[in-house]
Amino acid sequence: MKFLKPLLLIFSFCVLQLQAQILPTFGDSRTGGTGMQFLKIATDARSTAMGGAFVAIANDVSSLYWNPAGITGIDTGKVNFQLSYAKYFGDISGNFAGAVIKSGKYSFVGFNVFAMNYGKMDETTENDPKGTGRTFSPVQYSVGITYAKILTNSFSFGITGKFAQEGYAGVTVNNAMFDLGLKYDVGIKHTRFGVSFSNFGFNVAPTGTVSILKFNGQQTINNFSEISVPVFFRLGVAFDPIHNDKHVLTIAGQLNHPTDNNETYAFGAEYSYLKIGYLRTGYEFFADESNVLPSFGAGLKILRNFGGFTIDYGILTKSRLGNLQRITLGINIR
Repeated sequence: MKFLKPLLLIFSFCVLQLQAQILPTFGDSRTGGTGMQFLKIATDARSTAMGGAFVAIANDVSSLYWNPAGITGIDTGKVNFQLSYAKYFGDISGNFAGAVIKSGKYSFVGFNVFAMNYGKMDETTENDPKGTGRTFSPVQYSVGITYAKILTNSFSFGITGKFAQEGYAGVTVNNAMFDLGLKYDVGIKHTRFGVSFSNFGFNVAPTGTVSILKFNGQQTINNFSEISVPVFFRLGVAFDPIHNDKHVLTIAGQLNHPTDNNETYAFGAEYSYLKIGYLRTGYEFFADESNVLPSFGAGLKILRNFGGFTIDYGILTKSRLGNLQRITLGINIR
Protein backbone atom coordinates (compact mmCIF):
# COMPACT_ATOMS: atom_id res chain seq x y z
CA MET A 1 0.00 0.00 0.00
CA LYS A 2 3.07 2.25 0.10
CA PHE A 3 2.35 2.99 -3.59
CA LEU A 4 -0.99 4.67 -2.86
CA LYS A 5 0.43 8.00 -1.68
CA PRO A 6 2.56 8.66 -4.79
CA LEU A 7 -0.33 7.45 -6.93
CA LEU A 8 -2.65 10.00 -5.36
CA LEU A 9 -0.08 12.72 -5.98
CA ILE A 10 0.24 11.73 -9.63
CA PHE A 11 -3.51 11.62 -10.07
CA SER A 12 -3.89 15.01 -8.40
CA PHE A 13 -1.48 16.40 -10.97
CA CYS A 14 -3.46 14.77 -13.79
CA VAL A 15 -6.75 16.17 -12.49
CA LEU A 16 -5.27 19.66 -12.35
CA GLN A 17 -4.11 19.26 -15.93
CA LEU A 18 -7.58 18.11 -16.98
CA GLN A 19 -9.21 21.07 -15.28
CA ALA A 20 -6.85 23.45 -17.05
CA GLN A 21 -7.02 21.86 -20.47
CA ILE A 22 -10.30 19.97 -20.83
CA LEU A 23 -13.13 21.03 -18.57
CA PRO A 24 -13.38 24.70 -19.61
CA THR A 25 -13.91 23.59 -23.22
CA PHE A 26 -15.84 20.42 -22.51
CA GLY A 27 -17.91 19.59 -25.58
CA ASP A 28 -16.32 22.22 -27.85
CA SER A 29 -14.32 21.38 -30.96
CA ARG A 30 -10.60 22.00 -30.63
CA THR A 31 -9.54 20.24 -33.84
CA GLY A 32 -5.99 21.04 -34.93
CA GLY A 33 -4.87 22.21 -31.49
CA THR A 34 -2.01 19.72 -31.11
CA GLY A 35 0.61 17.87 -33.08
CA MET A 36 1.57 14.18 -33.12
CA GLN A 37 -1.93 13.01 -34.03
CA PHE A 38 -0.66 9.49 -34.62
CA LEU A 39 -0.49 9.04 -30.84
CA LYS A 40 -4.30 8.72 -30.87
CA ILE A 41 -4.29 5.76 -33.27
CA ALA A 42 -5.29 2.46 -31.67
CA THR A 43 -2.83 -0.37 -32.13
CA ASP A 44 -4.73 -3.67 -32.10
CA ALA A 45 -7.51 -5.57 -33.85
CA ARG A 46 -9.41 -6.57 -30.72
CA SER A 47 -10.15 -3.00 -29.61
CA THR A 48 -10.88 -1.98 -33.20
CA ALA A 49 -13.60 -4.64 -33.40
CA MET A 50 -15.11 -3.36 -30.13
CA GLY A 51 -15.34 0.24 -31.29
CA GLY A 52 -12.50 1.30 -28.98
CA ALA A 53 -14.46 0.52 -25.78
CA PHE A 54 -11.47 -1.19 -24.23
CA VAL A 55 -9.94 0.78 -21.35
CA ALA A 56 -11.83 -1.23 -18.69
CA ILE A 57 -11.33 -4.58 -20.46
CA ALA A 58 -7.63 -4.18 -21.30
CA ASN A 59 -5.90 -7.41 -20.23
CA ASP A 60 -3.39 -8.21 -22.96
CA VAL A 61 -0.30 -6.63 -24.51
CA SER A 62 -2.42 -3.96 -26.22
CA SER A 63 -2.98 -2.56 -22.72
CA LEU A 64 0.38 -0.83 -23.25
CA TYR A 65 -1.57 1.60 -25.43
CA TRP A 66 -5.02 1.61 -23.79
CA ASN A 67 -4.38 1.32 -20.07
CA PRO A 68 -0.95 0.50 -18.56
CA ALA A 69 -2.63 -1.10 -15.54
CA GLY A 70 -4.20 -3.71 -17.84
CA ILE A 71 -0.99 -5.70 -18.24
CA THR A 72 -1.48 -6.95 -14.66
CA GLY A 73 -4.40 -9.02 -15.99
CA ILE A 74 -2.41 -10.59 -18.79
CA ASP A 75 -2.30 -14.33 -19.48
CA THR A 76 -0.49 -16.57 -17.01
CA GLY A 77 2.61 -16.83 -19.19
CA LYS A 78 5.83 -15.22 -18.05
CA VAL A 79 6.45 -13.57 -21.43
CA ASN A 80 3.82 -12.24 -23.85
CA PHE A 81 4.42 -10.76 -27.30
CA GLN A 82 2.07 -8.99 -29.69
CA LEU A 83 2.46 -7.85 -33.29
CA SER A 84 -0.19 -5.80 -35.06
CA TYR A 85 -0.63 -4.48 -38.60
CA ALA A 86 -3.22 -1.98 -39.81
CA LYS A 87 -4.00 -1.18 -43.45
CA TYR A 88 -5.19 2.37 -44.20
CA PHE A 89 -6.18 4.25 -47.32
CA GLY A 90 -3.51 5.50 -49.75
CA ASP A 91 -1.07 2.65 -49.05
CA ILE A 92 -0.56 3.92 -45.49
CA SER A 93 -0.01 1.34 -42.76
CA GLY A 94 0.51 1.24 -39.00
CA ASN A 95 2.72 -1.26 -37.18
CA PHE A 96 2.85 -2.14 -33.50
CA ALA A 97 5.08 -4.50 -31.49
CA GLY A 98 4.88 -5.03 -27.75
CA ALA A 99 6.12 -7.38 -25.05
CA VAL A 100 5.15 -7.88 -21.41
CA ILE A 101 7.20 -9.77 -18.81
CA LYS A 102 6.08 -10.79 -15.36
CA SER A 103 8.95 -9.36 -13.30
CA GLY A 104 7.70 -10.31 -9.84
CA LYS A 105 4.83 -11.89 -7.95
CA TYR A 106 2.68 -8.78 -8.39
CA SER A 107 4.63 -6.66 -10.88
CA PHE A 108 4.90 -6.51 -14.67
CA VAL A 109 7.16 -4.72 -17.15
CA GLY A 110 6.28 -3.92 -20.77
CA PHE A 111 7.91 -2.44 -23.85
CA ASN A 112 6.26 -1.28 -27.06
CA VAL A 113 7.02 0.50 -30.33
CA PHE A 114 4.50 1.94 -32.80
CA ALA A 115 5.28 3.42 -36.22
CA MET A 116 3.33 4.73 -39.18
CA ASN A 117 4.53 3.96 -42.71
CA TYR A 118 3.57 6.49 -45.40
CA GLY A 119 6.07 5.47 -48.05
CA LYS A 120 7.52 8.17 -50.27
CA MET A 121 5.62 11.34 -51.12
CA ASP A 122 6.22 13.77 -53.96
CA GLU A 123 7.42 17.25 -53.04
CA THR A 124 5.26 20.05 -54.47
CA THR A 125 5.66 23.83 -54.36
CA GLU A 126 3.72 26.86 -55.53
CA ASN A 127 5.80 26.92 -58.72
CA ASP A 128 5.70 23.14 -59.18
CA PRO A 129 2.24 21.95 -58.06
CA LYS A 130 2.74 18.70 -59.98
CA GLY A 131 6.01 17.93 -58.23
CA THR A 132 9.62 19.04 -58.14
CA GLY A 133 11.00 15.59 -58.84
CA ARG A 134 12.10 15.22 -55.23
CA THR A 135 10.44 12.96 -52.64
CA PHE A 136 10.31 12.77 -48.87
CA SER A 137 9.11 10.25 -46.27
CA PRO A 138 7.19 11.39 -43.17
CA VAL A 139 8.38 9.95 -39.86
CA GLN A 140 6.03 9.11 -37.00
CA TYR A 141 6.93 6.67 -34.24
CA SER A 142 6.84 6.20 -30.48
CA VAL A 143 8.57 3.86 -28.03
CA GLY A 144 7.50 3.23 -24.46
CA ILE A 145 8.43 1.37 -21.28
CA THR A 146 5.68 0.39 -18.81
CA TYR A 147 5.65 -0.69 -15.18
CA ALA A 148 2.48 -2.05 -13.56
CA LYS A 149 1.68 -3.54 -10.19
CA ILE A 150 -1.19 -5.34 -8.49
CA LEU A 151 -1.86 -3.46 -5.24
CA THR A 152 -4.87 -5.44 -3.97
CA ASN A 153 -7.06 -8.26 -5.25
CA SER A 154 -9.21 -5.69 -7.03
CA PHE A 155 -6.93 -2.70 -7.70
CA SER A 156 -3.92 -2.26 -9.97
CA PHE A 157 -2.05 0.63 -11.54
CA GLY A 158 0.43 1.17 -14.36
CA ILE A 159 2.63 3.96 -15.67
CA THR A 160 4.38 4.35 -19.03
CA GLY A 161 7.24 6.61 -20.03
CA LYS A 162 7.60 7.12 -23.76
CA PHE A 163 9.42 9.04 -26.45
CA ALA A 164 7.82 10.10 -29.74
CA GLN A 165 9.15 11.67 -32.92
CA GLU A 166 7.35 13.26 -35.85
CA GLY A 167 9.10 14.65 -38.92
CA TYR A 168 8.21 16.07 -42.32
CA ALA A 169 10.73 17.04 -45.00
CA GLY A 170 13.52 18.29 -42.77
CA VAL A 171 11.41 19.50 -39.83
CA THR A 172 11.34 17.25 -36.76
CA VAL A 173 9.71 17.40 -33.35
CA ASN A 174 10.74 15.17 -30.43
CA ASN A 175 8.86 14.82 -27.17
CA ALA A 176 8.87 12.76 -23.99
CA MET A 177 5.64 12.03 -22.13
CA PHE A 178 3.94 9.54 -19.84
CA ASP A 179 0.70 7.56 -19.53
CA LEU A 180 -1.05 6.56 -16.32
CA GLY A 181 -3.74 3.92 -15.84
CA LEU A 182 -5.88 2.32 -13.13
CA LYS A 183 -8.14 -0.72 -13.06
CA TYR A 184 -10.62 -1.63 -10.37
CA ASP A 185 -12.63 -4.86 -10.12
CA VAL A 186 -15.92 -4.32 -8.29
CA GLY A 187 -16.49 -8.05 -7.78
CA ILE A 188 -20.16 -8.07 -8.84
CA LYS A 189 -21.02 -9.60 -12.24
CA HIS A 190 -17.31 -9.28 -13.06
CA THR A 191 -17.80 -5.51 -13.23
CA ARG A 192 -14.60 -3.52 -13.62
CA PHE A 193 -13.67 0.10 -14.14
CA GLY A 194 -10.72 1.49 -16.04
CA VAL A 195 -9.24 4.98 -16.17
CA SER A 196 -6.31 6.15 -18.26
CA PHE A 197 -4.53 9.44 -18.87
CA SER A 198 -2.39 9.37 -22.00
CA ASN A 199 0.31 11.58 -23.49
CA PHE A 200 1.10 13.97 -20.66
CA GLY A 201 4.11 15.89 -21.93
CA PHE A 202 5.64 19.32 -22.44
CA ASN A 203 5.16 21.75 -25.29
CA VAL A 204 8.18 21.62 -27.58
CA ALA A 205 9.28 23.46 -30.72
CA PRO A 206 10.23 21.61 -33.93
CA THR A 207 13.78 21.76 -35.21
CA GLY A 208 15.07 21.99 -38.78
CA THR A 209 14.60 24.36 -41.71
CA VAL A 210 11.97 24.85 -44.37
CA SER A 211 11.95 27.08 -47.45
CA ILE A 212 8.77 28.89 -48.50
CA LEU A 213 8.00 31.19 -51.40
CA LYS A 214 6.78 34.69 -50.52
CA PHE A 215 6.12 37.82 -52.59
CA ASN A 216 9.66 39.03 -51.92
CA GLY A 217 11.23 35.71 -52.93
CA GLN A 218 12.37 32.49 -51.26
CA GLN A 219 12.64 32.56 -47.48
CA THR A 220 14.11 30.04 -45.05
CA ILE A 221 12.43 29.48 -41.70
CA ASN A 222 14.13 27.75 -38.77
CA ASN A 223 12.22 29.24 -35.84
CA PHE A 224 8.94 27.49 -35.04
CA SER A 225 6.24 27.87 -32.41
CA GLU A 226 5.90 25.28 -29.70
CA ILE A 227 3.30 22.56 -30.15
CA SER A 228 1.60 20.30 -27.63
CA VAL A 229 0.69 16.63 -27.72
CA PRO A 230 -2.89 15.27 -27.70
CA VAL A 231 -3.60 14.48 -24.05
CA PHE A 232 -6.30 11.82 -23.76
CA PHE A 233 -8.59 10.96 -20.85
CA ARG A 234 -10.56 7.72 -21.01
CA LEU A 235 -13.06 6.37 -18.52
CA GLY A 236 -14.63 2.95 -19.05
CA VAL A 237 -16.76 0.29 -17.42
CA ALA A 238 -17.32 -3.34 -18.38
CA PHE A 239 -19.32 -6.24 -16.99
CA ASP A 240 -20.16 -9.84 -17.91
CA PRO A 241 -23.92 -10.59 -17.97
CA ILE A 242 -22.97 -14.16 -18.94
CA HIS A 243 -19.90 -15.81 -17.44
CA ASN A 244 -19.51 -19.57 -17.11
CA ASP A 245 -17.13 -22.33 -18.21
CA LYS A 246 -18.39 -22.31 -21.81
CA HIS A 247 -19.75 -18.86 -22.54
CA VAL A 248 -18.56 -15.38 -21.60
CA LEU A 249 -20.31 -12.23 -22.82
CA THR A 250 -18.71 -8.89 -21.98
CA ILE A 251 -20.40 -5.50 -22.47
CA ALA A 252 -18.33 -2.31 -22.27
CA GLY A 253 -18.91 1.44 -22.41
CA GLN A 254 -16.37 4.25 -22.54
CA LEU A 255 -15.98 8.04 -22.54
CA ASN A 256 -13.10 9.36 -24.65
CA HIS A 257 -12.02 12.94 -24.03
CA PRO A 258 -9.04 14.39 -25.95
CA THR A 259 -7.73 17.91 -25.39
CA ASP A 260 -7.89 18.69 -29.11
CA ASN A 261 -11.32 17.50 -30.19
CA ASN A 262 -14.86 16.69 -29.09
CA GLU A 263 -15.47 13.85 -26.68
CA THR A 264 -16.80 10.60 -28.09
CA TYR A 265 -18.64 7.64 -26.57
CA ALA A 266 -17.89 4.04 -27.41
CA PHE A 267 -19.79 0.83 -26.73
CA GLY A 268 -18.61 -2.68 -27.46
CA ALA A 269 -19.30 -6.35 -26.84
CA GLU A 270 -17.19 -9.50 -26.87
CA TYR A 271 -18.45 -13.08 -26.83
CA SER A 272 -16.15 -16.05 -26.24
CA TYR A 273 -16.80 -19.77 -26.46
CA LEU A 274 -14.60 -22.00 -24.28
CA LYS A 275 -12.11 -19.09 -24.28
CA ILE A 276 -11.01 -20.31 -27.71
CA GLY A 277 -13.26 -18.57 -30.25
CA TYR A 278 -14.24 -14.88 -30.03
CA LEU A 279 -16.77 -12.60 -31.75
CA ARG A 280 -16.75 -8.83 -31.24
CA THR A 281 -18.63 -5.71 -32.27
CA GLY A 282 -18.85 -2.06 -31.23
CA TYR A 283 -19.55 1.53 -32.23
CA GLU A 284 -18.06 4.95 -31.47
CA PHE A 285 -20.52 7.85 -31.39
CA PHE A 286 -19.80 11.50 -32.35
CA ALA A 287 -16.48 10.80 -34.06
CA ASP A 288 -15.48 13.39 -36.69
CA GLU A 289 -15.32 10.69 -39.35
CA SER A 290 -18.49 8.70 -38.75
CA ASN A 291 -18.75 4.93 -39.03
CA VAL A 292 -20.96 3.46 -41.75
CA LEU A 293 -21.62 0.28 -39.78
CA PRO A 294 -20.67 -1.01 -36.35
CA SER A 295 -17.15 -2.37 -36.21
CA PHE A 296 -16.78 -6.11 -35.92
CA GLY A 297 -14.17 -8.83 -35.75
CA ALA A 298 -13.21 -12.27 -34.54
CA GLY A 299 -10.41 -13.99 -32.67
CA LEU A 300 -8.95 -17.43 -32.12
CA LYS A 301 -6.79 -18.69 -29.25
CA ILE A 302 -4.68 -21.80 -29.86
CA LEU A 303 -3.09 -23.46 -26.82
CA ARG A 304 0.23 -25.30 -27.04
CA ASN A 305 2.59 -26.95 -24.56
CA PHE A 306 4.89 -23.91 -24.49
CA GLY A 307 1.99 -21.45 -24.15
CA GLY A 308 -0.23 -20.44 -27.05
CA PHE A 309 -1.06 -18.25 -30.02
CA THR A 310 -3.81 -15.68 -30.41
CA ILE A 311 -4.91 -14.19 -33.70
CA ASP A 312 -7.44 -11.34 -33.91
CA TYR A 313 -9.03 -9.51 -36.82
CA GLY A 314 -10.99 -6.26 -36.72
CA ILE A 315 -12.59 -4.08 -39.39
CA LEU A 316 -13.95 -0.54 -39.17
CA THR A 317 -15.88 1.09 -42.03
CA LYS A 318 -15.57 4.87 -42.38
CA SER A 319 -17.96 6.99 -44.45
CA ARG A 320 -15.25 8.77 -46.48
CA LEU A 321 -12.01 6.94 -45.74
CA GLY A 322 -13.27 3.43 -46.48
CA ASN A 323 -12.45 0.25 -44.59
CA LEU A 324 -9.79 0.10 -41.89
CA GLN A 325 -8.59 -3.43 -41.22
CA ARG A 326 -6.28 -4.65 -38.47
CA ILE A 327 -4.77 -8.04 -37.74
CA THR A 328 -2.98 -8.89 -34.49
CA LEU A 329 -0.87 -11.89 -33.54
CA GLY A 330 -0.15 -12.68 -29.90
CA ILE A 331 2.30 -15.23 -28.50
CA ASN A 332 2.30 -16.45 -24.91
CA ILE A 333 5.33 -18.28 -23.47
CA ARG A 334 5.01 -20.00 -20.09
